[in-house]
Amino acid sequence: PMRTPKSLKIAETQARFIAVDWESLGYNITRCHTFNVTICYSYQRAATNQSSRLSLANQSGRASGCLEMDPKAPRHVVGDLPPNTNVSLKMILTNPEGRKESDETIIQTQEDVPGPVPGEFVRATPSEDKITLQWKEPLEPNGVITQYEISYSGVQSFDPSVVLLRPPLLVSLPWNSSVHSFTQLQPGTTYQFQIRASTSKGFGLPSTLNVTTNISAPTLEEYEGSEASLNETASTITVLLKPAQAKGAPVSAYQIVVRELSPHRARREAGVAGECFREPVSFQNAASTGLPFYFAAELPPRNLQEPMAFTVGDNKTYQGFWNAPLAPRKNYNIYFQAVSRVEKESKTQCLKLAFKGATEEPEVVPDPAKQTDQVVKIAGISSAVLVFIVLVLLAFLLLKKRRSYYSYSYYLKLAKKRKDAIGTTRQEMTHMVNSMDRSYAEQNTLHAEEPLSVGFMDTHTFSNRLPNEPLVPTAVLGGPLCSCYTDENHTAAAAENSRLLDIPRYHCEGTESPYQTGQLHPAIRVADLLQHINLMKTSDSYGFKEEYESFFEGQSASWDAAKKEQNRTKNRYGNIIAYDHSRVILQPMEDDPSSDYINANYIDVSGDAASSSIGERGYQRPSHYIATQGPVHETVYDFWRMIWQEQSACIVMVTNLVEVGRATSAPAQRLQSVIMSQILQQGDQVKCYKYWPDDAEVYGDFKVTFVEVEPLAEYVVRTFTLERRGFNEVREVKQFHFTGWPDHGVPYHATGLLSFIRRVKISNPPTAGPIVVHCSAGAGRTGCYIVIDIMLDMAEREGVVDIYNCVKALRSRRINMVQTEEQYIFIHDAILEACLCGETAIPVCEFKAAYYDMIRIDSQSNSSHLKDEFQTLNSVTPQPQPEDCSIALLPRNHEKNRFMDNLPPDRCLPFLITIDGESSNYINAALMDSYRQPAAFIVTQHPLPNTVKDFWRLVYDYGCTSIVMLNEIDLAQVKLNITSTFHKISIFTDTNFSCTIHVS
Repeated sequence: PMRTPKSLKIAETQARFIAVDWESLGYNITRCHTFNVTICYSYQRAATNQSSRLSLANQSGRASGCLEMDPKAPRHVVGDLPPNTNVSLKMILTNPEGRKESDETIIQTQEDVPGPVPGEFVRATPSEDKITLQWKEPLEPNGVITQYEISYSGVQSFDPSVVLLRPPLLVSLPWNSSVHSFTQLQPGTTYQFQIRASTSKGFGLPSTLNVTTNISAPTLEEYEGSEASLNETASTITVLLKPAQAKGAPVSAYQIVVRELSPHRARREAGVAGECFREPVSFQNAASTGLPFYFAAELPPRNLQEPMAFTVGDNKTYQGFWNAPLAPRKNYNIYFQAVSRVEKESKTQCLKLAFKGATEEPEVVPDPAKQTDQVVKIAGISSAVLVFIVLVLLAFLLLKKRRSYYSYSYYLKLAKKRKDAIGTTRQEMTHMVNSMDRSYAEQNTLHAEEPLSVGFMDTHTFSNRLPNEPLVPTAVLGGPLCSCYTDENHTAAAAENSRLLDIPRYHCEGTESPYQTGQLHPAIRVADLLQHINLMKTSDSYGFKEEYESFFEGQSASWDAAKKEQNRTKNRYGNIIAYDHSRVILQPMEDDPSSDYINANYIDVSGDAASSSIGERGYQRPSHYIATQGPVHETVYDFWRMIWQEQSACIVMVTNLVEVGRATSAPAQRLQSVIMSQILQQGDQVKCYKYWPDDAEVYGDFKVTFVEVEPLAEYVVRTFTLERRGFNEVREVKQFHFTGWPDHGVPYHATGLLSFIRRVKISNPPTAGPIVVHCSAGAGRTGCYIVIDIMLDMAEREGVVDIYNCVKALRSRRINMVQTEEQYIFIHDAILEACLCGETAIPVCEFKAAYYDMIRIDSQSNSSHLKDEFQTLNSVTPQPQPEDCSIALLPRNHEKNRFMDNLPPDRCLPFLITIDGESSNYINAALMDSYRQPAAFIVTQHPLPNTVKDFWRLVYDYGCTSIVMLNEIDLAQVKLNITSTFHKISIFTDTNFSCTIHVS
């Protein structure tokens, strides 16, 4: 070119582009008909994470680029520029002979609306009536920030009485603000905040944040003077309870707390706010730990909608808390609490209701005229007492022979063993044992007019327990069923031994019963279940052993129908047959009166009498289950008759058709069953006849048609249609077959069984008949399933579990339900796992939202739900013990383990089957289930040089076609190891297969 072009002309400036122009370029300037015009620009990039379409960007933060321009175009634009930025422009004129550059022109782009305030930098600090927000300037200010605007409104509240704000309120803040507090908010309410920034061009997009204020404690109404105290007796006090006013969340529960006062403690005025008791403590726990207070009752809000009188010390149980009688010669403060609970937050408001003073017994002045008669009476009473003591001794000997003890005796022994184990002094041990003796023995009390109860139903009369009666049966000696009366003479002696209170003793007189019934086994609060199980498992599960052995073993009712000669072939086992009073009676067939018999029993959970509570508690429906044996060949037709007659829609099968007679464990058992059945056949036992078809089959006048099957790792769901000749009706019946129960013992984990129970529960139509449950005998595993199902519902709806009395109730309906101590312990572990872990399955469509909720950090606990759930998983996963890995720990197998702290349990071992000289059948590997397939994976260590041969034996024996390797290795070393050991690997077979190795 002839000369340098003159400076650029700026035609238009906007926030994100600049339009330029230049002088006319004639031949006298370009000196050639062929030339190019280029506009180059550069600017300093702001500190932002915004991606740009600029062509160049260096580490110093400057951005630059060049644009080819069409000289003939009417408009020349440099675009994609950041707002409010100084841009340097220059023009370059180029022809084949060279180039000339114009002077640099600097122009500033205009401002634009700002970007959003970064949500990750918005912090909220809530309290009950205030939320403080902190934020940072937008990452893309696009100019000078002039102000912030925050709008907020209530979107939802835990308290239905709260009036949500409509429309949103606006707050304008100056440019230099980064924090603001919003006051006079409602507790327990979620507010939506939208914050946005503004420049001279206007407001940018808002950032939205939802924040929930903390809930407040409910407000309790104040009492005037002694208004709260209505009436007193020696062992009770009646108080007035008034409902609380919710504040931010509905009232979850009302609690009555009793605190024993030391003699020198001054009496305080009742009806004023007092100290609150956050952690619930039952009377039993308070007695064993020496705490001066206990929770006498917990009432649901629906029970206190209006002021009502409540008697403290009425000897009843409320939501698992025993309202024990008060000691006449002790002083107490009575507290009333209202609790609101929302998610992980709990707030409590309390006040002291009343003071219960000690009651002094009036001094009795003897009448000399009656002393002679009293001497005679005393002599007679003494003789009667001696006779009574002899009878008690005889009863005790009989009790000892039958291995049946007071239920609190094992707590006594546990206390002694635990004290001996930790080496405490004799005085401490004596004090604890005495305290435990009182706290458990004195629960053996009922009012004289109250009937006996065994929790779910009376073992003999099957009468319903009233909702306000305690879930504790009366203790008995030997076998008589007792009625109770109060002996006030023992109160004075007992006063010296109780740490919390004295209560009247109750003595029993009774009539004969078929077998021993009540012992002291109160319901356990879900919150206390972990502590209870740990206590029972000490000293080699001594508590469970004593408790299980207190169950009556054997026949406890008549079974005349089952013993008839024509029905003998209908029983799989001669000692597990149906009681007459609870058996399922089939509609008899013509000319065959014995055709009404099937080895099956109704399992009631509520008793015979109709009650309004039965409709409210689904798990207390009468005849909710039928427990039966696994059908034999002769009873398949009777089985389908029962399904049709009872209108059952679900069959639960907790056995396999054939189980091997040796102890093989899941999941190894389920994979090896096919392999081992070719080797071990002598010990196989037929547990159940296959009573369902693979396609369609006719059983008498019934046609059963297979519809579909859904195989899963630990259970199979089969769907059938059931038709009967002469009936224009087709019914759907689902069979839930749990295959994860090992041939011997119980499942190692309850997770699969709990998932199985939930699946059955949601699949059973509400209008269907009883759920039919069977294993082989219809007693052991069947009892476990039914007890767990009942207890899960009870825990959810009442907050307590009553496993002991539930098993006892089931045994009154069918012989020996829950057959082993191991099964009894497994029931406790399963319910504990369900209570600790809950339902963890997440629908696929909800997984994204659930995941983000799980990883969200809670501002109060500074932890996420995901972390809490993982910690719970660690707490419920037992650590393998040496006896669990006995095969891996054999001396001959030591060299086959890469790490001695990472050994496979015996129950999961994939034993090597291919014979290779004298080499053992062990490899450090474990079988793992997938969702749908048992033993779908084999997890193993990276082979050692001396186990490469075993590794390929494993691949061959189990037909593995894919190997996934997840570790990095030295390829040269691997090649050396494989080369050095390859000549030792020899598998003699006519079968060839391929295997793909995937390396990650």
